[in-house]
Amino acid sequence: MRAFIAFCALAAGFGAAFAQDYPVKPIRMLVGFPPGGPTDLAARMAGQHLTEALGQQVIVENRPGAGGTVSMTALAQAAPDGYTLALASNGEMAISPSLRPALAYDPMKSVAFVSRIGASQLVLVVHPSLPVKSVGELIALARARPAAINFASSGVGSTAHLSSELLKHMTGIDIVHVPYKGAGPAMAELTGGQVQMLITGFAGAAPHVKAARLRALGATGAKRMAAMPDLPAIAETVPGYEVTSWYGIVAPAGASRQVITRLHGVLAAMTRQPEIAARLVSLGIDPEGSSPEEFATRTRLEIAKWAKVVKLAGVKLD
Repeated sequence: MRAFIAFCALAAGFGAAFAQDYPVKPIRMLVGFPPGGPTDLAARMAGQHLTEALGQQVIVENRPGAGGTVSMTALAQAAPDGYTLALASNGEMAISPSLRPALAYDPMKSVAFVSRIGASQLVLVVHPSLPVKSVGELIALARARPAAINFASSGVGSTAHLSSELLKHMTGIDIVHVPYKGAGPAMAELTGGQVQMLITGFAGAAPHVKAARLRALGATGAKRMAAMPDLPAIAETVPGYEVTSWYGIVAPAGASRQVITRLHGVLAAMTRQPEIAARLVSLGIDPEGSSPEEFATRTRLEIAKWAKVVKLAGVKLD
């Protein structure tokens, strides 16, 4: 018994020492999308802060492909030593499991949750030629004219696509999906009047709304967004409607609790810093800093939510 107690004390001491020493070499942070997008910007902001706080370089490595799942596959296959992390988003963690049944990872079993950095609301925008000025008016028009309104998306199965499918399901309206290869082409077709509606990221929509090329009707969060407080939440008209594009740090499954705790502490402190919080808000991202347990619980709920939407809408990837 004494030997066992001594062993436990030694192990606890080793864990504490490891946490205190970690990290002793550079850390990779994988990103599943190209440079310049919101996921990449969030990763670089977190990477810079981790570098300063931990005293070791955090190298952001972009591995785009298959809706972010290439990056997550690489993370799941990495050693769980704390030296490979990933900036995960809702696409590859909560939506892809329903769209890509042959995924090489399980978002609830293949990763160790560290912390969500923040969540970015989307914005429902319409072409000015559409005679509506609110979500309620849009729903009324869609009910009066079934299949007459076309909505764009950045691709089949994208957050933009499924956000509109969720709105269709919750309101019973009939609007027609027109997919494009990316948010840029979808936005160009909307501003050109080829389609009438799009749910898209705040950063991409804001300049067009400001220039009156588009009309914003609602934000997709449960409450109004800090960056555009005068814009009503869709949930004010459609109770229970909520969609966000969130960003969080994950590690491979099996990463030690000491490492997770250390990383979470740094990231949570980051989101509380006024200058960093203000920068996130300027990008349309509401800071969070959630615990690993809360991060995991919310991801599990979102997987179930999007599985239902995918099934109801009959969404399938080509």
